[in-house]
Amino acid sequence: MFASIFFMKFYLLLIAGILAYHISCAQNTFKAVIKNDKTKQALPGATVSITPLNLVAVADSNGQVTITNIPNGKFEFKFTFISYFQQDKTITFPLKNPNEIPEVYLEPQSGELAEITIQTTRTNQSLKDIPTRIEALPQEELDEKGTMRPGDIKMLLGESTGIQVQQTSAVSSTANFRIQGLDSRYTQLLQDGMPLYQGFSGGLSLMQVSPLNLKQIEFIKGSASTLYGGGAIAGLVNLISKTPDVKPELTFLVNGNSAKGVDGSAYYAQKWQHIGTTVFTSYNYNGAYSPANTVFTAIPKTNRFSVNPKLFLYIDDKNTGWAGVNATYENRLGGDTQVVDGNPDNMHQYFEHNTSYRLSTQLSFTHKIDSASQLNLKNTIGYFDRRLAEPTYDFRAKQTSSYTEANYVYNGRKINWVAGTDLWTDYLTLPYPYQQLGYTINTLGAFIQNTYKAAKWFSIESGFRLDYNIPAPNNQRDGLFLLPRINALFKLDEHLTSRIGGGLGYKMPTIFNDQSEQQGYQYIQPLSITHSNAEKSLGANGDVNYHNVVGDAIVNINQLFFYTKVNQPLILQNNTFINAPGDLNTRGTETNIKVLIDELGIYLGYTYTDTKQHFNGNTFAQTLTPKNKISADVTYEIENSFRAGVEGFYTSQQLLSDGSTGRSYYTFGLLVQKMWKHFDIFINGENLTDQRQTRWGSIYTGSVTNPVFKDIYAPLDGVVVNIGIKIKVL
Repeated sequence: MFASIFFMKFYLLLIAGILAYHISCAQNTFKAVIKNDKTKQALPGATVSITPLNLVAVADSNGQVTITNIPNGKFEFKFTFISYFQQDKTITFPLKNPNEIPEVYLEPQSGELAEITIQTTRTNQSLKDIPTRIEALPQEELDEKGTMRPGDIKMLLGESTGIQVQQTSAVSSTANFRIQGLDSRYTQLLQDGMPLYQGFSGGLSLMQVSPLNLKQIEFIKGSASTLYGGGAIAGLVNLISKTPDVKPELTFLVNGNSAKGVDGSAYYAQKWQHIGTTVFTSYNYNGAYSPANTVFTAIPKTNRFSVNPKLFLYIDDKNTGWAGVNATYENRLGGDTQVVDGNPDNMHQYFEHNTSYRLSTQLSFTHKIDSASQLNLKNTIGYFDRRLAEPTYDFRAKQTSSYTEANYVYNGRKINWVAGTDLWTDYLTLPYPYQQLGYTINTLGAFIQNTYKAAKWFSIESGFRLDYNIPAPNNQRDGLFLLPRINALFKLDEHLTSRIGGGLGYKMPTIFNDQSEQQGYQYIQPLSITHSNAEKSLGANGDVNYHNVVGDAIVNINQLFFYTKVNQPLILQNNTFINAPGDLNTRGTETNIKVLIDELGIYLGYTYTDTKQHFNGNTFAQTLTPKNKISADVTYEIENSFRAGVEGFYTSQQLLSDGSTGRSYYTFGLLVQKMWKHFDIFINGENLTDQRQTRWGSIYTGSVTNPVFKDIYAPLDGVVVNIGIKIKVL
């Protein structure tokens, strides 16, 4: 009996051992290395998943992924990475060669299909996952726009829905940009997240930035004050510079146009093991240009030279950083064409002469604490010296400014945090007799922002900022500002998403805005410290976005609604800026439609803007704010081979400051570009219908000797055709 019991236990143990052996043999391990199909570089952070088994793995720093506990059988693997096409593979287990580690190559997406990573929110998330509404122009679109106008970004911004480029001088071609009907002083122009173009230095900024060394432009429309402080009431534009790669790049661009302009620029970039560099330099020349022999220059005589070298350090896996210098010199002479050409007489004497020096340093350092969190430090110091001379007037000012920020970023699976502190300084000095226009503004700020992915269909982003404006000896104004903000993202289904949000903002009062720039700062009186207060705002927006594949077409439709109210805005009365007794509000809609059918792209945009002033119980329409703008663009492109496009724009009537109404107008453009491996040739025509304000009447009152210019609401340069070549040596 004992023997039978013994043998029974023995057989049970034997059977259990055999079963355990078979089970263990059925638990397989899969390893692979995921790489870029074009560069053959590893893709750290790429993922592989087996959906039926609920197994997921993330590639390490060498691009290798490992999945364990895979039973025998046939399973579909999904290999994915941001901005790359997904690849599916069916693999049967057990493997024939279990010790072999295969390589899986993912093809990078491009153009409209590419998934865009956003830097402006500091979390480097995919655009589709951010609750804050952000628009982005990727490098493919910048390459196209850069061939249209290689010397500046004036046209690039002006063609975006919700953004209006407002010319501030009739003869010098200076301009600022407005977002959703609000003055340029309510916007910020950043480069790599740093305010290089603030206050006085913003007056010539659009004309002094070239698109050749940019890889992306990001737009936030509506209050962005939580992360970026005062001045982002209407929104901001962030210019993202190119960074070096292992594959070196050396590009030259030469362009000439029918308006007597020549542009030349060069860009070099390369990355080694622990160091990298980018060097961008450009020279832009324009002769004095006046279409149809009008008296005054539509484009001034201009000489501009810029250089922007950067050094990148890749110390180890945890510590990286870069430092750069941005230097620009410009000499801009506009006015009476006889004077500009060196032939003044008793009648022809008027001129506007702008000379400016811009120098800024940039520093950025990142320390990765672990795979989810990091510390960031950035700083910029800027110096701007500008002189504006007219026949009986000479205005000169020097601005020294700085921005320093330290922040902590945590990126979790469901929760992201951004917390930090920053210090802004802005110091303006002027010689006699304008020294009273100078000021000192120092602002200490602290901010925190949280993004919570509550569910697959819902994410919420909330932020809070506290700013303290430190009193200065020549500017005894201080203030404490609390700036909350909240945004929500709803993924209603795989095709339909919606974002809503809003927040508070403020702007410290200064004399620098569109009105003073248009006036050339003549007769402007200093701000009264005791009678001028910060402008405070409340803004909200909401959108609905539809994305789907319909037959052979990729369709994307976005509908935005916006509203912003600014209390006690600064207005110019009798050459003095005062807080208006009331508010300024703007409301409207933006509609964007994109349709891609193979090589054909169709873009339609519409902006409705209703901006009104409510002062002393009366309501007035905002000047120089067209209610309706329509844009259309049709492009045919064979990637890396050929591009052709036609675009059209309509701008409705707008109220002018003298009480009259500027007429509506439409413009058309045409681009043809042929690309080879090492060079591109392009030809572009702008304003082919020759829509010019000077065709519809005089742009000034008074005499030629002492003109008083009217508001500029339409183009002055007429038809402009440019031809250029881009040489890609490396």
